[in-house]
Amino acid sequence: MANIVGAFCMPHDPYLTASPPNTNQQQLNNVLGAFAKVADRVKELKADTVITIGSDHYCMFGPQLIPAYAIGIGDLTGPMEPWMGIEQQVVNDNREMAQHILQYGAANGFDWAASKTMCLDHGTILPIHLSVTPAGKQMKNIPIYISSTLEPFISMQRSHQLGKMIGDAVRSWPVDERVVIFGTGGISHWVGTREMGKVNEAFDHWILDLTEKGDLATLMSIEDSYFLEHGGNGSLEIKNWVCAMSTLPGFTGETYCYEPMPELITGLGVAELIL
Repeated sequence: MANIVGAFCMPHDPYLTASPPNTNQQQLNNVLGAFAKVADRVKELKADTVITIGSDHYCMFGPQLIPAYAIGIGDLTGPMEPWMGIEQQVVNDNREMAQHILQYGAANGFDWAASKTMCLDHGTILPIHLSVTPAGKQMKNIPIYISSTLEPFISMQRSHQLGKMIGDAVRSWPVDERVVIFGTGGISHWVGTREMGKVNEAFDHWILDLTEKGDLATLMSIEDSYFLEHGGNGSLEIKNWVCAMSTLPGFTGETYCYEPMPELITGLGVAELIL
């Protein structure tokens, strides 16, 4: 029987590896150090598989097709963006468990979009590169994308329901497997708008405080309009966090680091979810 043995929330900012010339090196080191701590914890938890929940940025999908949620069930490569400073790589998959999650969801009211060949964008490859691969090359991956930031937005309630289903699907997998969940994205950032480069530290600390308290109910109560006004369109990626949180029966959180980095256009927070 498979079990979820750990979970983490983290950014997927591609500039963490692209490192623009004006980057504050101390802040960058703090964030990369937090990702390294996640890698150490994944290793300590003796994880076999990491499920990474991210969102698309008109890289994986485009205006012609925006799925509410999609899962990689076959060959995985990445990154899709050649400018990230990460070499193109084959990502070790777990297609058997991914197929199980797909089928479990289909049997329980979730019509997945699925890809048998997926080239990952920074929404999932960045955390895999920084915190999964360093934990061991034998580690397997399942990427999941939800439409948290591209219209039509997935609702917070549906993100929660999806996460709960993923957790139930993992626990119903009849193979003895240890699984870790990543919820990625956020926190405050404005993408492609006049406010791009703005960071709302008060908003970010509030989100991390709710995470530390395990206050999923309050996180789920935040309206899209509030996210857009106070955290920017990029802060809607907190739905990815909520999806990851919802795989767990309950949690509290421990913040590893927070760095407001306008030059990387994002307020960057990394936290472990304590089961």
